[in-house]
Amino acid sequence: MTSADPTKPFSRDLNKAIDVIRNGGVAALPTDTVYCLAASLEHVDAIGRIFDIKGRATTKALPVLVADSIQMRQVAEMNPLAELLTRRFMPGGLTLILPKKPLVPGIVTGGRESVAVRIPGHTLTLYVIKAVGAPLTGTSANVSGRGSVCNADEVRAQIGNRVDMVLDGGRCPGGVESTIVDLTGPYPVIVREGAVPRAELEAYYFK
Repeated sequence: MTSADPTKPFSRDLNKAIDVIRNGGVAALPTDTVYCLAASLEHVDAIGRIFDIKGRATTKALPVLVADSIQMRQVAEMNPLAELLTRRFMPGGLTLILPKKPLVPGIVTGGRESVAVRIPGHTLTLYVIKAVGAPLTGTSANVSGRGSVCNADEVRAQIGNRVDMVLDGGRCPGGVESTIVDLTGPYPVIVREGAVPRAELEAYYFK
């Protein structure tokens, strides 16, 4: 006996979101933490639109969402600790800052040589990433300076019709942004506490 396909009730909207992103558009997607603004890393113009939509300075980096550890290795230089944390906490609410690979455009990282990347723990978003066939931006779907949003109505209230589509997947189960850990220095550092509690990371000697 096979389990029901959790994407089936959303199939029409999922296909639309996939087409939007594949064709160089911007879609708002639900994740396990908060709603995000997604554009394919293959479409630099769409990534540029995200800065305009949010009112965000282009010097600020955008996080990247990948479908699995294979895609993660395509965008970032992995080290043993990154591999360990990926196996332990992903898919889920942990973002790792790692040295970037050439696949990641400079506009995504604000010109830096590092990229913030995670595997989201949300069935719909993972489905979209896999179907698009490329990593996506994953910045929160809100106007810069305002709070992150956890449902589609809040996205529409802040962003309005500035995105090409809002994929309504209901309320995000987490409601808190991901924890960010920087692994580019000699020691791992938590730079933002969020969905993964500090206590769960203490075994890895974070500062």
